Amino acid sequence: MYGLFCAAGLRVLLLSGCSWAAVSALCTSSCPLLRTLDVQWVEGLKDAQMRDLLSPPTDNRPGQLDNRSKLRNVEELRLAGLDITDTTLRLIIRYMPSLSKLDLSYCNHVTDQSVNILTAAGTTTRDSLTDINLSVCNRVTDQSLTYFKRCGSICHIDLRYCKQVSKEGCEQFVAEMSVSVQFELIEEKLLQKIS
Repeated sequence: MYGLFCAAGLRVLLLSGCSWAAVSALCTSSCPLLRTLDVQWVEGLKDAQMRDLLSPPTDNRPGQLDNRSKLRNVEELRLAGLDITDTTLRLIIRYMPSLSKLDLSYCNHVTDQSVNILTAAGTTTRDSLTDINLSVCNRVTDQSLTYFKRCGSICHIDLRYCKQVSKEGCEQFVAEMSVSVQFELIEEKLLQKIS
């Protein structure tokens, strides 16, 4: 009984570097309603596994009518180093309406189109995202900065070590945003809203 109570109250789960076999336990109906999930560098965690993780559990017990994702309350998601594509980002938009912090650093398949998907009209992430880490995403370019202008709540954009993002592009973003929201470059390619 005590173990069950602890699991039910669990809000932060750090599984960075674990195997998919360990993380897959979250695909069940007994998964706690987490606020922070860290699955950075989890071996074997790709789009298909993310679908299993984000989809509503299939092992509902009789009388259990909740068919929503058990990860629907996640506000911070760390996916650094995973071999995921835009398929996963669409699942995140669908199943994580409260997501505010997203770490996609070192994700080789993340592109400008990925950012376009996250910031498109009608997506929850367009309004909920406050922090995004895209450092070392080498397929992201200055075009992504144009898409971030759509995000009303964005406060922190990390584009450090993105080879195709220019300092000039970041400076232009700061200048264009200054009409409505003040941003500053606190480090090269690291943008932060001035509070």
